[in-house]
Amino acid sequence: MVALVRTVAYLGLEARQVEVQCQVASGLPRFSIVGLPDKAVSESRERVQAALSAMGLALPPKRITINLSPADLPKDGSHYDLPIALALLAAMGVTDAEQLGDWIAVGELALDGRVVGSPGVLIAALHASTVEAGLICPADQGSEAKWASGVPVLAPRDLSALLGHLKGSQVLAEPVRGDVADAPPVPDLKQVKGQETAKRALEIAAAGGHNLLMMGPPGSGKSLLASCLPGILPELTPTEALEVSMVQSVAGLMDAGQISRARPFRAPHHSASMAALTGGGLKVRPGEVSLAHLGVLFLDELPEFQRAVLDSLRQPLETGQVDVARANAHVTFPARVQLIAAMNPCRCGHAGEPGHVCARGPRCASEYQARLSGPLLDRIDCHVEVAAVSAMDLSLPPPAEDSAAVARRVATARNLATSRGVRSNAELEGERLETHAAPNDEGRALLMRAAEKLRLSARSYTRMLRVARTVADLAGVERVGREHIAEALSYRQMIGRA
Repeated sequence: MVALVRTVAYLGLEARQVEVQCQVASGLPRFSIVGLPDKAVSESRERVQAALSAMGLALPPKRITINLSPADLPKDGSHYDLPIALALLAAMGVTDAEQLGDWIAVGELALDGRVVGSPGVLIAALHASTVEAGLICPADQGSEAKWASGVPVLAPRDLSALLGHLKGSQVLAEPVRGDVADAPPVPDLKQVKGQETAKRALEIAAAGGHNLLMMGPPGSGKSLLASCLPGILPELTPTEALEVSMVQSVAGLMDAGQISRARPFRAPHHSASMAALTGGGLKVRPGEVSLAHLGVLFLDELPEFQRAVLDSLRQPLETGQVDVARANAHVTFPARVQLIAAMNPCRCGHAGEPGHVCARGPRCASEYQARLSGPLLDRIDCHVEVAAVSAMDLSLPPPAEDSAAVARRVATARNLATSRGVRSNAELEGERLETHAAPNDEGRALLMRAAEKLRLSARSYTRMLRVARTVADLAGVERVGREHIAEALSYRQMIGRA
């Protein structure tokens, strides 16, 4: 007899259906798993055997073969434990094989028979919804699975409880959908004294979803400004929140099945590797740029990152996705992020500061800034210098305008972008860009002169038009004019090209 139980394999945010086929046949006692299992899947033999032993069940002294079909699809992860155990129990006649045909099962087994959590349950639940099946998952992740509407969910705490439900001797309660998590507290812009130019650039970046690079001496408030950004960004829409949660689910970061409406804010250390930033590893997992999808990726001390790591961001910043290619798999993760970066002007951090004399002279700044490649800087829409904060600045009273007031203007600008068919002005391109960001005659004349004098690339030209469109939106003006082009040009200093 061959028993079948359905489960899934994860390829990025895609779930591929996998059949767990179990055959118990006459022959020398043996328990083998085939179908390109990785180490974690191969070790399921011991976990499944121990879990059944904890229930008082022993494996029959026969040849047991588990086949994971399709056999040419690599299988990795511990979530195959539960479907393997169920297929084996069905082949042994302990439970009804036909009854299991309506379900997709995922979950890891503890040695005492408990069903413990594994990454990707939300992805599996959404897949179950598309194939009109139910989902069997760990109890701790039942609230996560219920975010896939209309999917029947069984969330047992252990294998015994699941068997009892299938046999009708007990009933598992339907799990309750997880809560919408509150946004974490963030600093308010009222805490930033002075830095009016930098705050204006931050508002423009938030309103248009533009990338921003801040350069200034240590202690000038660059990190504080960046940490204020989540407080002025609009909440995720329900669709966007589900999209972000799918990334968090496959990375194993969902907390108690909660979905957050706050935009992600990721700030990796400058020692992060390429795989940590863009994704990869032996078991391909999303990197920081994907975990920040539809949110903010903050890179502090930008030139301290390895140059190859930074240049790996070029493609995600342009296309909004990361393609991780391996010999046996090609995985795509979403990565539509807003890049906010901060850096010192030089290694010592005080180049250009009045009264400061560097022993290495201008070379200190030029060599330090040259660590950033031109193509990467070309993808950053706004460059702004953040001046040092003086004692007089610190003695000033807090600014009258707080994050809430700025957030209202940002929300208005984002709503205008939505009416144009995009999430933000940073996504305007092609016909939409020509229709909604075309400047008036005076603005076009200034733009053409600037493009010729500054030798703007086609990418820089397009990105500057998008920033000008955002400046006009914040001013409540329908047509991009000369003043909006001029302000957008003031943010194209091209740090690092001096």
